[in-house]
Parts: sequence; C-alpha cells; structure tokens
Amino acid sequence: MTCAGAGAAAAQPLWRLRTSARRPLSVFGRKLGARCCSSGMTLDTINRATVDRIIRVDHAGEYGANRIYAGQMAVLGRTSVGPVIQKMWDQEKEHLRKFSELMVALRVRPTALMPFWNVMGFALGAGTALLGREGAMACTVAVEESISHHYNNQIRTLMEEGPEKYEELLQVIKKFRDEELEHHDTGLEHDAELAPAYTLLKRAIQAGCSAAIYLSERF
Repeated sequence: MTCAGAGAAAAQPLWRLRTSARRPLSVFGRKLGARCCSSGMTLDTINRATVDRIIRVDHAGEYGANRIYAGQMAVLGRTSVGPVIQKMWDQEKEHLRKFSELMVALRVRPTALMPFWNVMGFALGAGTALLGREGAMACTVAVEESISHHYNNQIRTLMEEGPEKYEELLQVIKKFRDEELEHHDTGLEHDAELAPAYTLLKRAIQAGCSAAIYLSERF
C-alpha cells in the first residue's frame, strides 16, 4: 500500500495530521511528514503520551534557550563575544523552528507556560550577561549541560520503546544534543568557570532548568 492510499487503513500516517493546519508547513515539515509515512511511524505504532511529552518539553526548552540568547545579545551583542553568542543563537533558532514543525506535524499542543518562559528566559540571559562575558558563558554551560542530559534521557526512552518506530525523531534529538554539547564546550572555552561564584551560579541555573523541564512536560 502506498502512503497516498494509507487513509483506508486503520493506522493513519502522521503526515495526514497536518492537513487541518491553518498554514502550510515549510520544506522541513513536508519532508518530515513523508519520512514518517515511509518509515511506518503511525498513530497505531507510536506511544502518543511519550511523543507528546517529548515534543512539548523540547519545544519549550528551545524557546527558552532562544530567549536566553536574546537577553545575552541585548547586553553583549556589540562586544567581542557577540559573534560567538550569535552563532549559538542561530543554531537555537533552527532547533526551535524544527520543533515547531514537529508540533504541527504531530498535532502536539505547546506548554501553557510559554509566556512565563518568554520573560524568565530573557531575564536569565540578560541578568547573567550583566556579570560580563564569563557570566553569560557560565549560563550557557549550565543550560546546555542540562539540555544535553535531558536529550540523552529522551534518546534512552525512545530506544527502549523501539528505535525503528522513532528513527526520524531520534535523528533530530541526537543532532540537537550534539550541538548543545558544542555550545557547552564553547562556554568553557570562553572562561565560563571564571564567572563570579561559578559553582553556585551553575547549580542555581540547573535547578531552574530541572523545574522548567518538569513543568513543561506536564502543563
């Protein structure tokens, strides 16, 4: 049976879920839908609760990361470290765009806490940037370490449920995990550990990240 004729089957391919979207998907979204169909990833084969939780929290996390970098750029954008922050921000924009596409393709609702993460993310980015380059990089190290650990947990979960079913989603998460680790290393290379009260600052930020993950998965 071809993907085009799959509508007659009990298992509806995920690409059909985007037919009711109010705006067309980008090229990434169309390619993703086709790949999900061809790989056999259907409503009958995936764990909807798991996928909903993963997409919702990852979208929220990437949105928060974008707001953090926006806050850092507002303070340090015209300094020597500005291009370094901008490069990491550009990658985070791509992460957010792709998770936004996934939300539409898989009909996942966003977290209700988006307005809160909007404000808190920018405040965290700007606040740590006011400590100087080292403060901004300490924030980057703390956040990216938390996100990388979180992505690793998701990869383990999907691998345990069946790597064949979640092949495309696993590829996205692994790619983003690796890029977050690059950001983490960039922060260390730019003197993150020289920030005032680095250890305390890192622990406080990571505690906030853990709380944000917990809440965004559930609300």
